[in-house]
Amino acid sequence: MLTKEETHNELFTMGHTGCSGCAQSMAVKLIMEILGKNTIATSATGCLEVFSTRWPESSWKIPWIHSLFENSAAVASGIEAALKVLGKKEDITVLSQAGDGGTADIGLQSLSGMFERNHDVLYVCYDNGAYMNTGYQRSGLTPLDAFTTTSPSGKVSFGNNRPKKYMPEIAMAHRIPYTAVASAGYPMDLQKKVKKAKSIKGAKYLQVDVPCVPGWKYEPKYSVKLAQLAVQTGLYPLFDAEYEKIISVKKISKKVPVEEYLKLQGRFKHLFKDDAGRAEIEKIQKIADENIERFGLI
Repeated sequence: MLTKEETHNELFTMGHTGCSGCAQSMAVKLIMEILGKNTIATSATGCLEVFSTRWPESSWKIPWIHSLFENSAAVASGIEAALKVLGKKEDITVLSQAGDGGTADIGLQSLSGMFERNHDVLYVCYDNGAYMNTGYQRSGLTPLDAFTTTSPSGKVSFGNNRPKKYMPEIAMAHRIPYTAVASAGYPMDLQKKVKKAKSIKGAKYLQVDVPCVPGWKYEPKYSVKLAQLAVQTGLYPLFDAEYEKIISVKKISKKVPVEEYLKLQGRFKHLFKDDAGRAEIEKIQKIADENIERFGLI
């Protein structure tokens, strides 16, 4: 239980309307503990914007700006440029935030521009695997075979038929100073990467796996467990990179079968109905195995 003083000092506070078990709110709180009060944040349209800033209240105790769905990175770039002109950039961290849809799809153009110009901005993608705020539609980061409202499973489909877009690699291809992948299931690793990103000048990209209770269709008590299982199966490798070179990888002590991760989520329940679905699970297992080999996770 937090004391009144500890609660007062938090920069992302309680009282928001996020779902019970919302992993995104957990991640935001952990990130703000490291970035501190000298931070200016932009947030694209999405769950975070909606549940943390419902008028006339806000969970943010820092300057916070709502951007359009597609331009959180562009707004943050403008803030960073203005701070330089005013001679204040050295004292202030600029944080740009969006979900996976606002990052990998609709916001990719402005994000690429921010990377190319190497603005001194930390960009955080809260990856919950779909456009959750607007009704669970598929995004470029939706996993293979996941059910969404625009990639439903049925007689002619197992759900999303495209592999997850590899955004960290796209960021690394811009040769920005720092790229990292973290998870709400591993708080210390997440905060370590945020601390490092804060110490680096130039563009930084951080992608955080944040399970979504209604979108993934699971019990709220499993949020942290699912985030950890994604890592332990090899489906969500955690690493960091400087420019285009990976410098460290979070190892897993024992590989967990992907079935253990999938069976807790309603968005994959159709895969457990027959042999055809089981064959799809084998495809997902292959993705995990390839990640384990590629990143040297074991």
